[in-house]
Amino acid sequence: MPEPVETTDPEGVDYAWVMQTTFVLTIVAGVPLVAALSVGIDLSSWTEWADFAVRVGAVVWLCTAVGVFLYARRRAG
Repeated sequence: MPEPVETTDPEGVDYAWVMQTTFVLTIVAGVPLVAALSVGIDLSSWTEWADFAVRVGAVVWLCTAVGVFLYARRRAG
């Protein structure tokens, strides 16, 4: 049986896991949050919708990334 082409043996934090988990959690948590926060705001054009989604999504992504990284660092011990 041939060896896999790509293998990893991370010491400490597995940054690939952090990036993948951050991506998934940001989508799962970010979409409903952006939708809920946009209900009370008058967004009359696609540009305003996009600007709003990017601003809120950036905050969600940053908070998620920091949380996932801290979790991974504590778990890697």
